[in-house]
Amino acid sequence: MSTTESTAGTAAVRDLVPFGTAVRTWFAISLQTFGGPAGQIAVMQRALVEEKRWIGQQRFNHALSYCMLLPGPEAQQLAIYIGWLLNGTRGGLVAGTLFVLPGVLALLALSSLYVAFGTTAAVTGLFAGLAPAVVAIVAQAVWRVGRRSLTHPALIALAIASFAALALFSVPFPLVIVAAAVIGWLLARFAPQTMRPSTGHGSDDGPPPLIADDALHSERPSRGRALRILLTGLLLWGTPLAALAILTGTNSVFTTQGVFFSGTALVTFGGAYAVLAYVAQQAVQHYGWLSAGEMMRGLALAETTPGPLIMVVQFVAFLGAYRDPGALDPWAAALLGALLTTWVTFVPCFLFIFLGAPYIERLHGDHSVSAALTGITAAIVGVIANLALYFALHTLFTTVHDTAWGPFHLQFPDPTTVRPTALVITAVALFMIFKLRWSVLRVLGICAALGLAVAGVTTAG
Repeated sequence: MSTTESTAGTAAVRDLVPFGTAVRTWFAISLQTFGGPAGQIAVMQRALVEEKRWIGQQRFNHALSYCMLLPGPEAQQLAIYIGWLLNGTRGGLVAGTLFVLPGVLALLALSSLYVAFGTTAAVTGLFAGLAPAVVAIVAQAVWRVGRRSLTHPALIALAIASFAALALFSVPFPLVIVAAAVIGWLLARFAPQTMRPSTGHGSDDGPPPLIADDALHSERPSRGRALRILLTGLLLWGTPLAALAILTGTNSVFTTQGVFFSGTALVTFGGAYAVLAYVAQQAVQHYGWLSAGEMMRGLALAETTPGPLIMVVQFVAFLGAYRDPGALDPWAAALLGALLTTWVTFVPCFLFIFLGAPYIERLHGDHSVSAALTGITAAIVGVIANLALYFALHTLFTTVHDTAWGPFHLQFPDPTTVRPTALVITAVALFMIFKLRWSVLRVLGICAALGLAVAGVTTAG
């Protein structure tokens, strides 16, 4: 067989679903990626595992566990991985790009409005309605992901222990993940029944998934393939930054932002919250790109727009470049800084998946590796629950205190600073999601309208 025929045959095998159908599906998913990683994972779970049956639950969890080990936004990396499984490299590129594109455009628009008009009553009201809605969306996501991943009491206990380690003892995220992997391996070795799928009504009831749990992807790993992907990825990642350094100088705000955010892209283990404290400290105190209050408003913008939470770095870069444009027009500088930061933040995600996915595929049948990844998946439920608690506290209360008692590190809200509007809208959102089972976009729209209505009444009064 000729090389051309072999390549064509491989491509045909990779397109497990028509490419146009896959593109439309990823576009639909991209419009629903609210609520941080928990909500984004739940959206993909519902669309790809439950509704379309393109991938089975075990295979979904296996891919998710690998993505949780990587730096960067795990939900976007999961989209790249599944896109690669369904349609090869072009599928991964489309899935990963569409996953962040709506958020990039939305945050650019909101950043422009913020710079142009500042904080207005309408903007404040909009946030007052959207943030509580996201609390309810994340709560639903924790429930959905946990219900399908925690198939044994031992895994439930592992999730609870992970939550306690993070929420009560401030154990570093990498240690929690390593411990979960070891516990998963020990459970498989000494209590193998804990690793068996649940016999209850799970998401795998129904027709068999398109990608069977024991099927391997056709693209085999090799040293040559890895070298090609590594060189291509590094070239794409670094070329825009190098070009701007040559054109604007090594001390320009663009070069500084590009280098800084390239570094943060490599250390965002455990999701955006694990690195945002460092980003805020450097951006506010060291570089002076924005104020502490503006950092919090940027975080609120990122929380309430589709896409990964780490997108907040785009807002940081936008403001920093606008205020230090060099020889450029401030608006052009802001756009350039935001796009460069977005590029260096997300390109590594594609590189990590395309490099590692073929190897992870070959480890799917390895019971030791699968057990370790199952342990990690259980721990991730606790991690997401901890993030949900953090977001709820800072949404429902104006003041949250950090308290340390020996090994305990707790966050206590000041009950006198409760936000009644946020509390009521959160309750309404929970009712719409859990009782009425309304869509995410519908709930967000109604909650945004409630926030704007309260802001209008307050202003009028």
